[in-house]
Amino acid sequence: MGGYKLLEPKKNMSFDGQEKVNFVKVAGHVPGLSSAGLPDFTLPASIATPAVVHITNNLQARKQEMDQFSDPFGFFNQSPISRGPQKAFGSGVIISEDGYIVTNNHVIEDAKNIMVVLENKKQYKAKLIGTDPNTDIALLKIQAEGLPILKFGNSDDVKVGEWVLAVGNPFNLTSTVTAGIVSAKARNIGILGNGPSEGNPFGGSENSAPKVNTSVESFIQTDAAVNRGNSGGALVNVNGDLVGINSAIASGTGNYEGYSFAVPVNLVKKVVEDLKTYGTVQRGFLGVNISDVTAELVEEKKLNDKEIRGVYVAKVSPDGAAKAAGILDGDIILKIQGTSVNSGSELQEQVARYRPGNTISVTLLRNGSEKTVNATLKNSQGNTEVEKMAAISTSKAGIQTVPLTTAELKKFNKPFGVKIVKEEEGIFKNLGIRPGFVIMIINDEEIKTAEDVDNAISTSSSTISISGFYLDNPAMTLTMSQSIPK
Repeated sequence: MGGYKLLEPKKNMSFDGQEKVNFVKVAGHVPGLSSAGLPDFTLPASIATPAVVHITNNLQARKQEMDQFSDPFGFFNQSPISRGPQKAFGSGVIISEDGYIVTNNHVIEDAKNIMVVLENKKQYKAKLIGTDPNTDIALLKIQAEGLPILKFGNSDDVKVGEWVLAVGNPFNLTSTVTAGIVSAKARNIGILGNGPSEGNPFGGSENSAPKVNTSVESFIQTDAAVNRGNSGGALVNVNGDLVGINSAIASGTGNYEGYSFAVPVNLVKKVVEDLKTYGTVQRGFLGVNISDVTAELVEEKKLNDKEIRGVYVAKVSPDGAAKAAGILDGDIILKIQGTSVNSGSELQEQVARYRPGNTISVTLLRNGSEKTVNATLKNSQGNTEVEKMAAISTSKAGIQTVPLTTAELKKFNKPFGVKIVKEEEGIFKNLGIRPGFVIMIINDEEIKTAEDVDNAISTSSSTISISGFYLDNPAMTLTMSQSIPK
């Protein structure tokens, strides 16, 4: 009994801590060969499939004209656009015995309710713990115990050319396993809103002041067959260790055409721990504008280094962590915490693993000589404090809202606004407005709080006019009007 108590998972353990308990007796697996002399993936498949779940959700009703900008990759299985409720399907990975499940944000976005079906066909209603659209990760919780879980691997150790398996539920075909190789790492495909990695993935041009850009794309690219419904599923190595969460495909048809992308698990671990602990992601920033080092850049800037490597610092923020650490315009960042970075995507991923207040080592190349400095990361507001999740307010109009955070106001270049996170019957639902819409104006009144919503609606006479934008398309302002019955 004493030995059992020592090994018993504790409720307040981190996900890593639970894994060390659960997998303490699991020996490393060396993949075998089949009778034909080919790689045998039966063991990793048997480890992964029980821990990968099928996620279904009913989406809020939405208007057809508002769907043209959503889900640009058409990645999770969704019924044709209509004015009524829709059902979406995806996958998820169990990461703790007591029911925590990681999936993609876009799988559960706009969900009215979320159902999880295990491999053994048991079904549970899931609670949404938190989401991070900037990495396309979400954390769910179901009321269950003793569940099979996947062990976190180390995505830094993943090599281009090694075998991996994708496990998920494409086209509603549950527990499907496909195999392929890692085709590339640190891919930025511009799906999360920060554009391709060429130029400046942290936002801003070379000569502009650094901007806060919280989106992080540093995908593992594979050629394992992945299709609609695989979103949120597992990418595992030949030992059955989780190395990524399948998130997107590059396709002109919406179906697999040879390229799929997964969020590396080292980034996933940090995001889900933040969501579990704080309810929102604590993201640290270095405070630099950067460019990939290319042959053209070496020639243009007359760099002394003979090797084309690292990430070029085009501009240092005057009040950021880099400035305080002594990093200068024109430096080349070679390593973060001893890990080499050779693209903006790699640098983004490494920095995103740390929280504001964490001190990281940054290895630089300056005038042909290497030096290492220590930088204490700051949050989007320029300090090291923990960022708290905004309080949700309920409006009399049948919606729940939160004010846009300082980071969101900067990201979307908006002066104010409140975001709808949930809705019931009422004016907003009648207009076809769905969660994710940011209210800025109601009848010419600026909306900065939930109280402003109620005040503006209560003073409306015969017609109400609502203006704002959706988070997935902030450049387009929508205005909708409706007569108010007397």
